[in-house]
Amino acid sequence: MTSRERILAAIDRQPVDRVPTDIWATDEVWSMLRAHFGSEAQTRKALHIDGFADVRPAYIGPPLPDMPQDAGLDFRVFYSIWGADLKWMNYDTGRYLEQSTIPLADAVSIADLESFRWPNPDWFDYAGFREVARRAHEQQAVMCGYMAPLFIHNLLRGMEQSLMDPLADPDFTHELLRRICDFEYERHRRAFEAAGEFIDIAQVTDDLGSQNGPLFSIDIYRRFYKPHHQRFIALCREFNIRVFHHDDGAMRTFLPDLVDMGIDVLNPVQRTCPDMDPAALKRDFGSRICFHGGIENQRILPFGTPDDVRAEVRHCIDAMASDDTGYILAPCHNIQSLTPAENIVAMYDEAWNYGKR
Repeated sequence: MTSRERILAAIDRQPVDRVPTDIWATDEVWSMLRAHFGSEAQTRKALHIDGFADVRPAYIGPPLPDMPQDAGLDFRVFYSIWGADLKWMNYDTGRYLEQSTIPLADAVSIADLESFRWPNPDWFDYAGFREVARRAHEQQAVMCGYMAPLFIHNLLRGMEQSLMDPLADPDFTHELLRRICDFEYERHRRAFEAAGEFIDIAQVTDDLGSQNGPLFSIDIYRRFYKPHHQRFIALCREFNIRVFHHDDGAMRTFLPDLVDMGIDVLNPVQRTCPDMDPAALKRDFGSRICFHGGIENQRILPFGTPDDVRAEVRHCIDAMASDDTGYILAPCHNIQSLTPAENIVAMYDEAWNYGKR
């Protein structure tokens, strides 16, 4: 099977010749891997990584504000269109881009929302996008789109205030989310209209869980965020695009609703969090969704031995590919800069060998 065929078969829970793989990693990890293997392409080839081609319409809007140029254009565009700034912060574990301004931190009324400079779907090049997606489609499964109402709510209001908004001012929150999601809906519709036949999967996503439990009640989710997720999922279905749902932490409370709405892939399966046992998730939801991620990257990948990593790979494959499909092996979120190269090699080598069961 080709990488594209393998990824799509796993998502559709069809037979695969081996468990497909993907990689998420920080820039520092990629620098280490390029130094080790020679280039990103050589890294992916040596580690037998299937992965996705992540494509999007080019930005053609107003000039971007001054931001760290080494942040990457796509990352800068994502934050700048909402009026947020970024800066590099150095920690003991590496260098990370952090949001440094909160655009709607002081908003208190719907009038404040009306005076905000909202992004415009016209700021993106849909005409040129079709050829970009077509070329990517020849080699890999193609991912396009990132629809995340809660994430952008957090970006605009700050984490603490955005979690208080639904309780403190429901009308304001509904209007804020409507404006966010109307923009995201329209720009994704235009992208799908331009290149939908070459797009395999899109993200309808949000982090609903923390390390220890849900960020808020299922009632808050159903009142404020679920209708927008449902609308985005319906848009994907209109263009026969599969739905990838990234959701960190202990988020099982929300999973029945998400599966019923039609997500196809759950990432990252943070299995050490409460109620996130992968075997139980496979038992309860594996006939309807594919799992992506799972390899523990808070302790095992950065601090374990290569043998620990290999055991982790076998554990995840046994749990989430127990029927020999429906699982894409990947780290549980980005591989961090403290992770030794030999542990990364061990992960993908074990996936290559053990995943052929």
